[in-house]
Amino acid sequence: MLAKILRKVKKNEDSKVLAQNFAYLTLLQIAGYVFPLVTMPYLARVIGVEGFGKIAFASAIMVWLQTIADWGFNFTATRDVAQNREDSQKVSEIFSNVLWARCALMLISFFFLVLLVIAFPKFRDNIDILLVSFLMVPGHILFPDWFFQAMERMKYITILNVVSKLFFTVAVFVFIKEKSDYILQPLFTSLGFVVSGVIAFYYILVKWQVKLLKPSLGNIVLTIRKSTDVFLNNLMPNLYNSFSMVLLGFFGGEVANGKLDAGTKFVNIAQQFLSVLSRAFFPFLSRKLDKHQFYARVNLALSLCMSLLLFLFAPLIIDWFFTDEFVDSIIVLRIMSISIVFLALTNIYGTNYMIIAGYERQLRNITMVVSIIGFALSFPLIYYWGFIGAAITVTMTRGLLGFGIMFRVKTLKR
Repeated sequence: MLAKILRKVKKNEDSKVLAQNFAYLTLLQIAGYVFPLVTMPYLARVIGVEGFGKIAFASAIMVWLQTIADWGFNFTATRDVAQNREDSQKVSEIFSNVLWARCALMLISFFFLVLLVIAFPKFRDNIDILLVSFLMVPGHILFPDWFFQAMERMKYITILNVVSKLFFTVAVFVFIKEKSDYILQPLFTSLGFVVSGVIAFYYILVKWQVKLLKPSLGNIVLTIRKSTDVFLNNLMPNLYNSFSMVLLGFFGGEVANGKLDAGTKFVNIAQQFLSVLSRAFFPFLSRKLDKHQFYARVNLALSLCMSLLLFLFAPLIIDWFFTDEFVDSIIVLRIMSISIVFLALTNIYGTNYMIIAGYERQLRNITMVVSIIGFALSFPLIYYWGFIGAAITVTMTRGLLGFGIMFRVKTLKR
């Protein structure tokens, strides 16, 4: 059967490109797993649970700001370029409009960060790591991975990412020597994006001769408006995802944040692996949505396997990669491992069906309702049960979202 599948892949050009993109994205994610796993035990020993907590708190804030700067373009722009990639002028227009729109949104997100620092003492106390972590936002803009994904040329971003991750992983061991050096970790991560981004722009503008057109306020506003439904769909889950980390920081402090962050690390790795599948199939399904059922079966099977493995081996994983300070993270990992299946349902029926089929507004409405429920649940659960309550909040809300989207798609298909 495997030989038969391989023969079909070799004969079919679409299948060949899909397989190559999946292979490069898998390599990219393996690099994304291996390098943090190499540094994780070292960082846990050097900066401790409190340092982990501060990094996690700043990262949770950056998720909100990054979502504003992305504005859903990682899906809408990918779809639009994939559908028009034979038209070089159209591709240049989409690329330019998205770039200038993201730059404008980055300035708005920085303004929000300044307001938070002025308004809340908690943010003022962490201003140094917040400002350093904000460098990730322009770093992501400089590195337009969505464009490589749309063009189905994942080889380029894979090589760039692996090289930059290797360099800055070595920098962690060289420069982070004591607890106060925790601020260097987000700095190295941001610099990796910036360096890769500069090289990526060379390929896009020089090698592929994509034209960078002058910014137009009208085009920027139109580009933002067209992607607003997807933006809201991406933003609303932050009401229970990253907000749980922020709220826990207020109620429980950096130590509780560190325990929650350690417990979610490997769930995030599994989530990123599933996103490889989603990203590899997204431009392909944008052209051939009739292949969705095959993608759904593969994605769901993988998510079930990963969920079960993380649940069973949670004590062993935490013991291997962290110190005794993180023993409470075992229960967090077990609770959060269940959410992997729910995330898969959201990817299968939300990102890779409803967005492609043009049901962005319906997807937005479901996401908004469920996210508000999760936001309301987070206050009592985190107040009374701390980091365990935060894990329950995220898992429960992801379940409501995944099943809600799946049932809506089943209705639409009927």
